[in-house]
Amino acid sequence: MKNQNLSPNPKPSNGKRPPLESYARYSSLAFQMFAIIGLGIYGGVKLDQWINIGFPVFTVLLSIVSVGAAIYAAVKDLIRKP
Repeated sequence: MKNQNLSPNPKPSNGKRPPLESYARYSSLAFQMFAIIGLGIYGGVKLDQWINIGFPVFTVLLSIVSVGAAIYAAVKDLIRKP
């Protein structure tokens, strides 16, 4: 009897990923970045409404911090081995 690979998604023998798997990985990464940045901006707006300062300090600050966090999460996800 032959040794058969019974895994549901066999990897190609040349080491490349199937195109649909790469598409799913990168599109989920885009949604993750969008969510991180969106939550940061939303939190900043709500803090500015609550504290009621003339200039939107927390919106600007949390927007910058959330973009940095999204880039960090993306790089961390991209450098891990598949």
